[in-house]
Amino acid sequence: MARGHDVTTHVYDDNGGMVGRAWHQLRHQLPHKVGAGRHRGLGREATERAVAAVADVRPEAVVVVKGDTLGSDFWESIGGLPRVTWLYDEVRRTRWTIERLAGIGPIATYSTLDDVDFDAAALDTRHLPLAYDHRLVPSPTIRRTPDVSFIGARYPTREQVLTLLHDQGVPVRAYGRDWSSHPVDRLRTWRLNTPDIPAGRDLARATAYDVMAASAATLNLHGDQDGFTMRTFEAAGVGGVELLDRSDVEGLYEPGREVLTWTTPEELTDICRRALAEPEWADAIRAAARSRTLAQHTFDHRVAVLEDAWDTV
Repeated sequence: MARGHDVTTHVYDDNGGMVGRAWHQLRHQLPHKVGAGRHRGLGREATERAVAAVADVRPEAVVVVKGDTLGSDFWESIGGLPRVTWLYDEVRRTRWTIERLAGIGPIATYSTLDDVDFDAAALDTRHLPLAYDHRLVPSPTIRRTPDVSFIGARYPTREQVLTLLHDQGVPVRAYGRDWSSHPVDRLRTWRLNTPDIPAGRDLARATAYDVMAASAATLNLHGDQDGFTMRTFEAAGVGGVELLDRSDVEGLYEPGREVLTWTTPEELTDICRRALAEPEWADAIRAAARSRTLAQHTFDHRVAVLEDAWDTV
């Protein structure tokens, strides 16, 4: 909208509020958990809703985010329209194949390695990192907390990192349904146990921004990814002290001045303790990170690339 477009969004995988989410859990998630097969019908239902949305809106251009569960009827419905598909995950983690991607039009991907592969396959591709929503600003009355925060899903490698810091006396706190001991969250994630780490429930995005900005430092844990997560830009954009588990961030941020990178548990523990003990040093990191993000890594910057992509159709 900031670039002069009238925008209508359609969340094709929206399950329809609390009742819809509960039905989704019973109809699809539970059978999958107990080994009763794949999530049959999800792609068909999402495709039908997306086709109906296209018919209703009659768009002049379309940006598809990921879109790997959408069937051929959807892609036929936007045939001939300026369009671009933005992939925020490695293609190996999706239902996409090179052959399927060849028929959908221009592609933007957050993965540098996929961009190379797509180019080698003669696809219309460009590398496009994720971004920070600078319109959703942190609360002006934030009070700093003596916590090292983590906001996100619970995976074994992430749990190992947080457990290590907790055992070393670093005041960590995780947020998300996978970490929370709340009975509703335990039911939603089909589990009995909860890790021995201080934790809170899921956070709305605005609240997550506040938590990252207020924390003494905030963890951004990737694992087996070559693209950088949205959290990379959000944590920096809100003025957080971002602890990043990758050193290949050069070109996006300057390690040691705008974000803090680490490769060993000992390095991470030392950085956390310094962030807690030297707030003036941490404040310089915060300011530099936010300045770089606002100058180069907002969604406004990314939309300009998407516009150029759909102009090539």
